[in-house]
Amino acid sequence: MSKQKTVFICSQCTYQTPKWLGMCPECQSWASLEECLQQPEQKKVSVNSSKTILKFNQINFSEQQRIISGIDEWDRVMGGGIMPASLIILTGDPGIGKSTLLAQIAAKISEQKKVFYFSTEESLNQIKQRACRLGLQNSELFISDERNFEAIEQIIVREKPDLAVIDSIQSCFLSETSAPMPGTISQLKEIAFRFISIAKDNNVAIIATGHITKDGNMAGPKLLEHMVDAVFYLQGEQTLGNRILMATKNRFGPVGEVGFFQMNSEGLEPIKNINERILNEAVQAPGSCLALISQGTRPVIVEFQALTVKSKFGQPQRIITGADYKRICLVVAILEKYLKMSFSAYDLFFKVSGDITTKESNTDLAVALALMSSYFCEPLPKNSLALGEISLTGQIKTTKRDFGIADQIAKIGIEQLIAGNTEVKDKHNAKNLTLVANVFELLKIFPKKARDDE
Repeated sequence: MSKQKTVFICSQCTYQTPKWLGMCPECQSWASLEECLQQPEQKKVSVNSSKTILKFNQINFSEQQRIISGIDEWDRVMGGGIMPASLIILTGDPGIGKSTLLAQIAAKISEQKKVFYFSTEESLNQIKQRACRLGLQNSELFISDERNFEAIEQIIVREKPDLAVIDSIQSCFLSETSAPMPGTISQLKEIAFRFISIAKDNNVAIIATGHITKDGNMAGPKLLEHMVDAVFYLQGEQTLGNRILMATKNRFGPVGEVGFFQMNSEGLEPIKNINERILNEAVQAPGSCLALISQGTRPVIVEFQALTVKSKFGQPQRIITGADYKRICLVVAILEKYLKMSFSAYDLFFKVSGDITTKESNTDLAVALALMSSYFCEPLPKNSLALGEISLTGQIKTTKRDFGIADQIAKIGIEQLIAGNTEVKDKHNAKNLTLVANVFELLKIFPKKARDDE
């Protein structure tokens, strides 16, 4: 018997080498080489394809009806619903709620469609217990704990459901391969490719959950993300109840679209109006300022929180969460240069509330006001929202598009809008509009500071 040969494959770029290396020579990633059994060479077989090539105008086109779950936040992130004949990956931290969310979505869709749920990580008893806790015991959902891919493939091809859920793709295994265990690179690539074929050939939508690495990226080769039709991340702090579903790749909808959920004892509940909730939770305190960012197709209000404390060490601390570190440091440098605010002698702590991350330039003004509010220990007016980009020369500008977005959320309770001094044809809907041309005019917003200067 010939001895089986092993090969080491990079999980990031699929580079292969006969021996283990600490760093991949191709993509320069560390500790990414995994051992796999080398597959024997397959004999070339001639294939007689019945498919022909057609001109573009000869293709029969019919608009496909998306699979609507009825859960607005989910359908929004999907781009209006799940597209038939697509392969979708849902990934996120362990215990974040991927299985809970998919169980709720599958149960909701099963009221009108034929849905199969394959749990490769839990037994039928465990699935039943979860369903009872979520109030899904009367669901028309078909459930299986089959882990063998060939068996799952046979069931889907034979029964042709409208939607198949695979929880998770890393726990599926191929019995016909010599790979040592499920989740290896060779098995993941093979299983993903065959799931794509099943979805396209049988017009079945397939949603599979996927694991993530310690860096927060989807586990497996990067090729896996290129192969599938859509990739969605479920994010949030496990100690809190907030969850954010974000589209990082979607061939059938906008990328960057987000949905907001609240985890409770009955599962994940969609948050219908996230802006009103954030506005109600915001406090009028020094260091707090509201900003406006675009998440997919809708504007979302976020609260910036800043804390400045005199440093007790030679090197001041800069701890920033949820925002671009370099952009915050840039705003700090502008304020220190033109307003003579000695931030270099202060420890700076900055965060974006609600587990949201942003790198948008039109939040510069909100960052500056949050920092100044904490520095002067003086709160901004209640329900104040800042909108504008600060240039390196200290000038503040707000685009007409930004004003248009702010008009959409003014009706929910924004009492004062602080924006760049830009010529605007239409009057803004906010009760009070404060226009500032440069950073020097920001000092007028803090009456106590102005009186002290006098």
